[in-house]
Amino acid sequence: MTTRTLALRILPPPLVGLRAHRLIERNMLVYRRAWMIIVSGFFEPVFYLLSLGIGMGRLVGEVAGPEGTTLSYAAFVAPALLAASAMNGAVLESTINIFIKLRYGKIYDAILATPLRPWDIAIGEITWSLIRGVLYSTGFVVVMAAMGLVATPLVILAIPAATLIGFAFGAVGMAASTFMRSWQDFDLVVLCLLPLFLFSATFYPLDIYPPALQALTQLSPLYHGVELIRAFTFRSFDLGILGHVAYLVALGSVGLMVTGRRLGTLLNP
Repeated sequence: MTTRTLALRILPPPLVGLRAHRLIERNMLVYRRAWMIIVSGFFEPVFYLLSLGIGMGRLVGEVAGPEGTTLSYAAFVAPALLAASAMNGAVLESTINIFIKLRYGKIYDAILATPLRPWDIAIGEITWSLIRGVLYSTGFVVVMAAMGLVATPLVILAIPAATLIGFAFGAVGMAASTFMRSWQDFDLVVLCLLPLFLFSATFYPLDIYPPALQALTQLSPLYHGVELIRAFTFRSFDLGILGHVAYLVALGSVGLMVTGRRLGTLLNP
């Protein structure tokens, strides 16, 4: 048994993926000439904010905020759109792009001819999706500040919170992509994302949902992401933040473990 094989069996997966940064470098070189693809992803949450936050906000008026305060509908929905943007961006990057590289481009087969291993691929690709998510999150927070929707400097913590959301959904999305057999399977991805987007307390406070739907909503990963970002945006802190963080970390860790093992099975039959 070689030292490398022994390390793969004994060491925790993150310690194995020490060459993951090489894959990040490759992605940076690829997107150097396709930077518009990255930039275009920034505008989606901004358009949602303008149409829903401002357009619908004129009809809705003010909504209840933390500790008995009131705030505009645009201020209420903006953190949720940031969380949803982190979710959509991570899933898009970790499903369609990964599926093409894995099933059609055979990129990873070529990568395995180098010293990189399946765990390096898993960690590198998920980290790359997080880098894109940080760019989008930072730009969106700047837009929120420009529109006067930021009430505290602690909103800067929404960026690492959005990154954590991207980690959770990116890892699960990449794990799911390893099970996909054809393009038709992406219909299931949309079928999962749409209810999460609409029913994770994104557009309405949780307490207006029926009790049964409230319990179901609290199982949604996006709900935990939305509540985490709203806590930083509205400066409303309690022990529930630790629960939201733990939920997202656990989800991302499971997704990463599944991804690493599935890539090892698919690329080293």
